[in-house]
Amino acid sequence: MATLRDIRQRINGVKKTQQITKAMKMVAAAKLRRAQNRILSARPFAYELADMLGHLVTQVDVSLNPLLKPREVEKVCLVVVTSDRGLCGGFNSNLLRFTVAHIQKHYSSQKEQGTLRLICVGRKGYEYFNRRKFDIHRRYLGIFGRLSFADIQDIVEDIKDDYLSGAFDRVEIVYNEFKSVAIPKITHEQFLPIPPKDIKEESKSKAAVDYIYEPSPEEIVNKVIPKHLDTHLWRVMLESNAAEEGSRMAAMDAATENAKELIRTLNLTFNKARQAAITTEILDIVGGANALESSS
Repeated sequence: MATLRDIRQRINGVKKTQQITKAMKMVAAAKLRRAQNRILSARPFAYELADMLGHLVTQVDVSLNPLLKPREVEKVCLVVVTSDRGLCGGFNSNLLRFTVAHIQKHYSSQKEQGTLRLICVGRKGYEYFNRRKFDIHRRYLGIFGRLSFADIQDIVEDIKDDYLSGAFDRVEIVYNEFKSVAIPKITHEQFLPIPPKDIKEESKSKAAVDYIYEPSPEEIVNKVIPKHLDTHLWRVMLESNAAEEGSRMAAMDAATENAKELIRTLNLTFNKARQAAITTEILDIVGGANALESSS
């Protein structure tokens, strides 16, 4: 049975842990506010650019651009975006389980044939798939500590070069999309070839507009595609970063509350043990007094 000293030491240890988790929650909350501001600024431009490209693609011959032309899917690449650090609840574990299930459901034959390759953005995803002997084509670690648009452009350039060289027939991205502070949404999107936007069912509140483009739609498409790929991956990274900080804040908040409950339980245990010790001492004193009285 734990002594009073042991219980007191454990209470002090839990209190120190509670202070750490509370501080980490505050830091994550501050980072989350900055990440939210960045993603809210990036989303409109990324969505409008994708929208414009979707309309343009319907007016050009997609077979003339290798980044638009569909291929028979034999070699597949999955870009898996996780975090570099832990202590963020199920942020990484849920995404990794989803990725493995997605591979088993859609690309099991490619995995068996060795034509499925991974690009890991984030240390947690790399460590997970490396331990399980997946074919990791590239890895980008420490990106989120210094997240910049220039780094994302370099990653896009690497992926684009590999795709154009024939290393892959399809590139998909799996990441956590920021929806709320506590619950990110696991999302997978096709990155290359750029999927044509389905504009057959346009919003009923908008009438379809036939634009006149200058220069030609083909020239505009060739100029817009690199910008679209850059902003697409940039938005994905910002989404993942915001979702990570939201998950970390929620996890640290839960840890702080658990520590509070554990301290309350330990205090009850401590008080019961102290009362038991006092009762034992009183019984010893009374027993000794009775013994002296009976001997006299």
